[in-house]
Amino acid sequence: MKLIINTKPYSFQLTKKLTTSQGVISKKIGLLLQVIDSDGNSGWGEVSPVNGSELTKCIESLDLIGRTTTKDAIENYLFDLPGSLAFGLGSSLADLDNLYENKINFERFDILNSSYLLPTDIDPLESIIKYINISNKEKSSCTIKWKVSNQENNFNEEKILQKILNILPVNFKLRIDPNGGWSRQKAEEWSNELKNEPRLEWIEQPLESKDIEGLFSLATQIPIALDESLVTFPYLRKAWKGWQIRRPALDGDPRLLLKEIDKGCNKTIISTAFETGIGSRWINHLAAKQVKGKYSCAPGLAPGWCPKGSLFSNDPKSVWEAV
Repeated sequence: MKLIINTKPYSFQLTKKLTTSQGVISKKIGLLLQVIDSDGNSGWGEVSPVNGSELTKCIESLDLIGRTTTKDAIENYLFDLPGSLAFGLGSSLADLDNLYENKINFERFDILNSSYLLPTDIDPLESIIKYINISNKEKSSCTIKWKVSNQENNFNEEKILQKILNILPVNFKLRIDPNGGWSRQKAEEWSNELKNEPRLEWIEQPLESKDIEGLFSLATQIPIALDESLVTFPYLRKAWKGWQIRRPALDGDPRLLLKEIDKGCNKTIISTAFETGIGSRWINHLAAKQVKGKYSCAPGLAPGWCPKGSLFSNDPKSVWEAV
């Protein structure tokens, strides 16, 4: 089947700056994909990497594929492409397949049931108090995610941890995410402090992505979830038996992740990379599948961090026309 690949660049500002040990994200840039078959049908995809260097590689790969290609050619390329481009092209092919086989009935996920990502540029205590009140009122998620090891703030995070634990209700869960910013010594200190804390759901990627030995060792003491390590070393998606933070927009062909979730083999948590409405169709669908699975848990969709508007519509055509 002959295909034509159209692209449109997009950009948008997050509603607030996200600061982690790995850097600052305040703006998202990427590509929207429209893949048209010989009958004029469109499949939609999004290339939404976190860093600009991967976007450059994606554009170079698209140039090599060419604007006119075939379905078989794209399928053969997918495993060798950057993960974010494989996500976009895999999504597009899934749309075209769906026109004839109707394999995927996209599900919506209520973002209020996502974990709540705390702001990173202010003391988190005020935000936690507000969210506890909102959660009780709106019956939203009782899971809070706190990004730590932030080099730009002046907060004593160890002291803040104690204050958080003092006010956090017993039915709430806390996820702590250093984004690979801790040394082994610091990870041990936090682990010793929290290992008997029932409200701790896990510590996410405490050590740098390449310190696999240290991560496996920590996982014997306290629940550890992997994120960046899964992108750096995809083999860990099968080898790691603990929690896995999967960001579909960076992972690759989403059809493969959908099969994994349907099998229920891994403790998978779906997380956002701040996508437009085209990418969010898949993120929300996978999140809806994930929460119905064997290891049900609040996904990480960062409610309130993306602006509103047509760029975030559930209708791919509307998103395409909004750019």
